[in-house]
Amino acid sequence: MATIALVDDDENILTSVSMALESEGFKVKTYEDGASALADIAATPPDLVVSDIKMPTMDGMELLRRIRQSSDLPLIFLTSKDEEIDEVLGLTMGADDYVKKPFSQRLLIERIKAVLRRRSAGPTPTEEEEKKILRRGDLTLDPLRHACTWKGQPVTLTVTEFLILQALAQRPGFVKNRDQLMDAAYDDQVYVDDRTIDSHIKRIRKKFRMVDKDFDAIETLYGVGYKYKEN
Repeated sequence: MATIALVDDDENILTSVSMALESEGFKVKTYEDGASALADIAATPPDLVVSDIKMPTMDGMELLRRIRQSSDLPLIFLTSKDEEIDEVLGLTMGADDYVKKPFSQRLLIERIKAVLRRRSAGPTPTEEEEKKILRRGDLTLDPLRHACTWKGQPVTLTVTEFLILQALAQRPGFVKNRDQLMDAAYDDQVYVDDRTIDSHIKRIRKKFRMVDKDFDAIETLYGVGYKYKEN
């Protein structure tokens, strides 16, 4: 039974999300701000943290910064922010994913399960699992382990970024419009606008260019969508 630390100053969210997670077999610890969560997380680390960003006393960004000083504990942000979230996710900060409010509890649960699967996956794939690994030129995607490499170097992607890249790489040269990428990355209970998909693509490119400054495998077709170019 995995333990989830849920940090949010909204009592309704603490109650409803706790019930949803417990119905899926998770053990849940709840906190109303980052300060009250931090000491307990350090003393008895959970398997994953789900945290709001805007909270009194200590916000989610500061909580993540403190956690990253000594741990790679997975963390998913809950955020109602509308602006670009590059700084929120923070490549150097190390958030694993984010879910925008208002959110589908089912979507949040699936994101949690995906991050935990990635965390607990063993290093050696079975023959059956090997068949599911996607290789496109310099790109390797392992869906069961949520692992991505480019030219043999690991690239850390959030769950949503991984699903978008996987949808593009499955059919190199074929254009995927934004609606198709939304369908690949989100369930039908969650609405996201075109700008959200564009932001994900921007972050994916940025992460790959941290490994390879000449990365250009994702091509934009303005007014149409995106496609993956296999080298």
